[in-house]
Amino acid sequence: MLGVEDVRDVPGSWEVTGSTREFEGRIFAVRRDAVRMPSGDTTEIVHRDVIEHPGSVGILAVDGDDRVLLLRQYRHAAGRLLWEGPAGLRDVDGEPLVELAGRELLEEAGYRAGRWDVLVDVLPSPGMTDERVRIFLARDLTEVPAEEIDFERVHEEADLPIVWVPLDEAVRKVLAGEIRNMIAVTGVLALHAARAGGYRGLRPADAPEG
Repeated sequence: MLGVEDVRDVPGSWEVTGSTREFEGRIFAVRRDAVRMPSGDTTEIVHRDVIEHPGSVGILAVDGDDRVLLLRQYRHAAGRLLWEGPAGLRDVDGEPLVELAGRELLEEAGYRAGRWDVLVDVLPSPGMTDERVRIFLARDLTEVPAEEIDFERVHEEADLPIVWVPLDEAVRKVLAGEIRNMIAVTGVLALHAARAGGYRGLRPADAPEG
């Protein structure tokens, strides 16, 4: 019988008897696995499509007045202008995740952080994709003049208005359905919980992913 101490995600895999490549895109690919799964007293082979994704990072930046930095970005698939934290793909092989987070915070929002912690790790949609997202907490912020940022914002990043939102108000907006981006929702609620605990449970920025 399982107990509370067993509630921890662990690696595991059922037998895959074959795989085919269904789609290869610029960012992600789709493969179809034949997986042996339980079926009553025996097993059967069923097919599962998996979106292969490089993974990403997100950032919840908070200032000394307990305000979080949110920016608005067009998301074509959702057909929405969404309020989010800075985020980016893991598109540089071997780049430490905290360095990627620092680069995204600078390029998208124009800030550097003096302190980084892991806020939370999430699997956004494990029924269909292997994408992993590490959400960092960034504190001790310094604004960087635009002329010192060597990055040209184009496409979805061409216009990213920024608003500093009090954390309690951000929580209210999440619960009211006014903020729906996964990184923003997860990060805001995790930050609220972390603050309530005096930030004592946070992991260091270089903590391994499970």
